[in-house]
Amino acid sequence: MFNKKTVVDLDVKGKKVFVRVDFNVPIKDGVVGDDTRIRAALPTIEYLLKHGAAVILASHLGRPKGGPELKYSLKPVADYLAKLLGKPVAFAEDCIGPKAEAAAKALKPGEVLVLENTRFHAEEEANDQTMAKALASLADLFVNDAFGTAHRAHASTEGIARYLPAVAGFLLEKEIKYLGQAVAEPKRPFVAILGGAKISDKIGVIKNLLVKADTILIGGGMANTFFKAGGYDMGDSLVEDTALDTAKELLKNADGKLRLPVDVVIADMFEESAAHKVSSVGNIPAGWRILDIGPETVKAYAKVLTTAGTVVWNGPMGVFEFPEFAKGTFGVAKAVAGSGAISIIGGGESVAAIQQSGLADKITHISTGGGASLEMLEGLVLPGVAALLDK
Repeated sequence: MFNKKTVVDLDVKGKKVFVRVDFNVPIKDGVVGDDTRIRAALPTIEYLLKHGAAVILASHLGRPKGGPELKYSLKPVADYLAKLLGKPVAFAEDCIGPKAEAAAKALKPGEVLVLENTRFHAEEEANDQTMAKALASLADLFVNDAFGTAHRAHASTEGIARYLPAVAGFLLEKEIKYLGQAVAEPKRPFVAILGGAKISDKIGVIKNLLVKADTILIGGGMANTFFKAGGYDMGDSLVEDTALDTAKELLKNADGKLRLPVDVVIADMFEESAAHKVSSVGNIPAGWRILDIGPETVKAYAKVLTTAGTVVWNGPMGVFEFPEFAKGTFGVAKAVAGSGAISIIGGGESVAAIQQSGLADKITHISTGGGASLEMLEGLVLPGVAALLDK
């Protein structure tokens, strides 16, 4: 399934290896909040160090406005990585130019350097070839281990691969193997769970999964749009009116594979402390809105999951940030964890929900990439992967 060369196919001894990682992690007041993505990159970094490479790490962080912004500096991440590795990590105040060049030149085998945020240069997202060449000039080899940005053709993901021998890191390989396998050759029954707010974000995914999956369980705000398309009054619920025709078409072509909630939890306002109750779908009073799937839906979905061979989940079932409206998401998480199926979870909110539920260790694979995992489920080729050397 995975036909690209990886770090094990390279002789890295004494070489400078440029590794594109995904260190786009939450930072508040200079402190790293969730270190999942940093830890996920450790196997590749440690392998390279063990085999005598000098390791240069590059990443983006946040969405700076085309220039340096202190709150998006990767310096706190470099300091955090040093603690995880138990050794010093050098930091360059730029990713290209004199500062980056001097830091890369000084780097010796067994040492690690983190470059400043690649998105401090507008040329990064434009996949500018001058920037790509400048990044490539710092090293002898390129490793892409940033699955979270593999669906973007940027200077540090796709551009640089044109100028250096380019291979995959262990995380990228693992992500593509799990997600690719799930879609191409799933153990059946193959059940997909799709939540989140919008249908429009997932049209391609739903269309692809209607062909590949045996059942698709729908929750979250996107269910409301399907309901409205089916003629139900949604009260004050979040509905994507521009996607109603798409929802009708998907329902028509679903061949019974799309399962919608049979009951919902409604609230009189979008607040943690809102008055709320369980309701049937066709019975939502004016001024009320759906904020979660109901207990009967959790039971029905859990029943489908007990026989599943492969489960792919992207998007929460409700507003899980509010405890009263997290029961649907956590109920489904419990069912997935107990299913015995190969389970793959992608997308920031679904991952956050599974971590909060305390069931993360019962999941086969938790993806580090939201947009990238969606594009894999859609069956698209990721530019950052396509650019790597074939086996």
